[in-house]
Amino acid sequence: MADRRIALTTLVVRDYDEAIAWYREKLAFQLLEDTPLSPDKRWVVIAPQRGASGALLLARAASEEQEAAIGNQAGGRVFLFLHTDNFWRDYHAMREAGVAFHQEPREEAYGTVAVFSDLHGNLWDLLEPKSQLT
Repeated sequence: MADRRIALTTLVVRDYDEAIAWYREKLAFQLLEDTPLSPDKRWVVIAPQRGASGALLLARAASEEQEAAIGNQAGGRVFLFLHTDNFWRDYHAMREAGVAFHQEPREEAYGTVAVFSDLHGNLWDLLEPKSQLT
């Protein structure tokens, strides 16, 4: 069988440097690549850690339509799922860093979870799965 996976998810942002700083400072993400493509466009890739199975491509909005999608890429639903091996460690570190959580953590059949928003308002789940999901 072929080796196939979703490698990058595009996240539309207002400003490259603002987004890089937020993800590094608030979520402790790693900057994997920041390559200028033109005077106005960069290839910016971030991930929770080097070698992670997925990463985000930060894309600066370049049109009014794209600007309208900032912070609402999933139409108000949870857009991204940040899995962790230690929910409480990451939850407390993120709260201390100023990340806005929208509810108290809860235990679900699939794991410990809480919803937070990124710098633009996209909703994420911080999730420690009960079993390893792939």
